[in-house]
Amino acid sequence: METILYPTGTGAERSAAVRAAARLLRAGELVAIPTETVYGLAANALDPAAVETIFRVKGRPNDNPLIVHIADLPALDDVVREVPESARKLAERFWPGPLTMILPRDPRIPDATTAGLDTVAVRMPSHPVARAIIRASGLPIAAPSANLSGLPSPTTAAHCMRDLSGKVPAVVDGGACEFGVESTVITLAGETPRLLRPGAVTLEQLRETLGEVEVDPAVTGRLAEGQAAASPGMKYKHYSPKAEVTLVRGSAAAFRAYVNALPGEGIYAMVFSGEGEGLAKPFFEYGAEGDHLTQARELFLLLRQLDDLGARAVYVRTPATDGVGLAVYNRLIRAAAFHFVELGGPAGREDTNE
Repeated sequence: METILYPTGTGAERSAAVRAAARLLRAGELVAIPTETVYGLAANALDPAAVETIFRVKGRPNDNPLIVHIADLPALDDVVREVPESARKLAERFWPGPLTMILPRDPRIPDATTAGLDTVAVRMPSHPVARAIIRASGLPIAAPSANLSGLPSPTTAAHCMRDLSGKVPAVVDGGACEFGVESTVITLAGETPRLLRPGAVTLEQLRETLGEVEVDPAVTGRLAEGQAAASPGMKYKHYSPKAEVTLVRGSAAAFRAYVNALPGEGIYAMVFSGEGEGLAKPFFEYGAEGDHLTQARELFLLLRQLDDLGARAVYVRTPATDGVGLAVYNRLIRAAAFHFVELGGPAGREDTNE
């Protein structure tokens, strides 16, 4: 594996790194690239063989569609059949940035990229390295998260190298990701815009821009039996460390008493800032209770650290679901495979209706 370090060195060296990544993409190779959300495993979105290599390297199910990344707005016309006014409004406010729109696909986009769907997911990342590489390649780029399927998404180049060592020719190091969770996904292919995956662009912001926006039940629950995944991140279990994750609803005091009473070794807690005092188990703080942006940035990083520590079980104090908190909650319920404890209620009860 060749590692291309973008942020270091002279301007000429940085430009050479971008050109090298672009050459690999044009040759049908895979390259792990930074974005403002998480690192992506990039390939030519128009090349079915290159796209199929993404699925093989990640161990990703072929029915899980990919997101196509573009560098500028005119490129949108090359990957979709039509651009409705709703898409133009969203692009004007949120692009470049962590928002993915699902639209009717152009015939040039192969089935491999869309998992056979008639729609395509598209976004314009704001990370300057990602956009420079896409622009230099002259291609739309398919790029799911640059990790092995099911594991926590990578937010540093080191995460990519750990998961993909020997599997891809290059990892571009663009530093730590700004947001730490994948992009918001909204479909505009139906009568009413629908949120399929929450992210740093919030439901509240989408509704400010478009008016009515529905929330797919799979945002806070399981994908319905037999329902095709219209967006990445809708599967039952995802973003998961090796440890068993359990979400715990309740006050800080109730959480502390519950975790302290758990028997056995290898048990860790994830709590909000300032809540670790009094815990008898090792713990990590993943941001203040109302600071959802910090929670998002810390989430996957901490889940990976817990794997490094050999954690057997992780108990997480559940975040609120307003703003970016909905994205954190969405990732956690999939990391936990919908297993949680309601303090004061029945343990292990599933909740798919929040």
